[in-house]
Amino acid sequence: MGTTAPIPRRITMTPAARRALTAAARLFYERGIHAVGVDLIAAEAGVTKKTLYDRFGSKEQIVVEYLAERDERWRAFLAERLDAAGPDPRVRVLTVFDASRAWAREFSPRGCSMVNAHAEIGDPAHPARPIITGQKRWMLELFTRLAAEIAPETADATARTLMLLHEGALVAHGLGVFPDAIAEAREQARALLP
Repeated sequence: MGTTAPIPRRITMTPAARRALTAAARLFYERGIHAVGVDLIAAEAGVTKKTLYDRFGSKEQIVVEYLAERDERWRAFLAERLDAAGPDPRVRVLTVFDASRAWAREFSPRGCSMVNAHAEIGDPAHPARPIITGQKRWMLELFTRLAAEIAPETADATARTLMLLHEGALVAHGLGVFPDAIAEAREQARALLP
């Protein structure tokens, strides 16, 4: 648990690789990683299967690129909103939930792509696993930093509770368990903060 997973290898994107990744990202998110084969990705991207393998080497690498790019987009999306939120750590905590709600509505109607991918990738040695767990660790670290600015003595426990609220809301949103799960989690987070 204390060891850090190796950072996955990334590739340089050519125009054909970018088209393939765009197609793969849409297909993986809509249909699931296991349900989408390289033949379908190649056909949707308008490239040959050979081109796909020449650019990525394997389907696993396409999955790595899909999740890494999605993680980078999420972090930039959140950073922009946190920068605009100002210095108050309570406001910044709630901004995380607001950003997640906006992201979910625009980019994630089927739930968190990391959670969805984790459910499909059972092999702990899969090269995408460090991206999935890395994003969730990064979110916990963010909540811990913010909680430490509010009440340092309870920062770890508060951060874990915020993380559970956040991740549970993402799952509930993806499953459509009840309307506006992320807004509900935001209100629970607000009530939790001293």
